[in-house]
Amino acid sequence: MIISYFGKQFVKLSQGDLTLAFNPISKDSDFKDQISRFGANVAFITANHPDFNGIDTVTHGNTVPFVISGPGDYETREIFIKGLMTETEIDKKKYINTIYFLTVDEIKICFLGSLSKDLSSEVREAVSGADILFVPIGGEGVLSAKEAYKLSLSLEPKIIIPIDYGSDRAKDALKVFLKEGGAEKTEAIEKLAIKRKDLEGKEGDIVVLKS
Repeated sequence: MIISYFGKQFVKLSQGDLTLAFNPISKDSDFKDQISRFGANVAFITANHPDFNGIDTVTHGNTVPFVISGPGDYETREIFIKGLMTETEIDKKKYINTIYFLTVDEIKICFLGSLSKDLSSEVREAVSGADILFVPIGGEGVLSAKEAYKLSLSLEPKIIIPIDYGSDRAKDALKVFLKEGGAEKTEAIEKLAIKRKDLEGKEGDIVVLKS
């Protein structure tokens, strides 16, 4: 599995001939300069907002994604996906934010999306124990860096990947997040290539991806 990060909450996950896109940035977003165009087989949209709903961004040639954009249980390409509803606030407007939990190549993935507050006990139980957790850390609409690390640790993932910290208002978020995790010396990498066996012995390890 190869994981790439393009900025905001735009994440690409590739496994063999399968490509997944999480929260692709729309051409109508203020972050459109961080768009990366490719063909995805499945696109996950956590909130119907231009920062996260750029389906055209991940439609290329004959590759048109199967779009998952809300709570519910889904199955596509032999992947079982659970979407859990939470609420968020973006630009002072309320949105439904869907958390996605899925397994790819025996690796459990949880993508929190634009999460702005702690989880209910029901949602927490459903998403605990992921191998890889994507967590927003930028504050102002999403969790603050300190809140994000505290929540991440409580969900007991093997690897934590911070997202949504690149804007001017969140320029110090990554520094704070790494300090909370005692990982100040962590260096950003271009991509994360990982297999199931690579997860052995990991417990809340923080991985930073370059955007």
